[in-house]
Amino acid sequence: MIRYDLTCKNGHAFDSWFASASAYDALERAGQLSCAVCGDARVSKALMAPSVSENAKAPARRLSEPGNPLERAMAELRRKVESSSDYVGDAFAREARAMHEGKMPERAIHGEARLDEARRLIEDGIPVAPLPFAPKRRTN
Repeated sequence: MIRYDLTCKNGHAFDSWFASASAYDALERAGQLSCAVCGDARVSKALMAPSVSENAKAPARRLSEPGNPLERAMAELRRKVESSSDYVGDAFAREARAMHEGKMPERAIHGEARLDEARRLIEDGIPVAPLPFAPKRRTN
């Protein structure tokens, strides 16, 4: 495995792991790389310095802790969504449609929907939006 620091043409910096240097090259040639922040496909390797270990180095943060402002904002958004809505799992499309049609009381919900289900909800004028994170019940 190899980690590269990457940048997009919009100036966003991020990193990613690849199976090998040749795996990165193959993905780049195939146009399969995109910015983790804005989705721009014009991604390139950034100048990197070697990782040097120091004995007096501060302890590393836990992987579950946000590491930058974007991760902190995403964690806060997740907290707000999960604390102010009901998780309905894969019944999301069915429950959203039932609420829209007045067959059940309206409430804030979040869950999963297949792409075709989400498309039909939008086409039928039912207000839905994708979340930029997977529900915790589906992670791990």
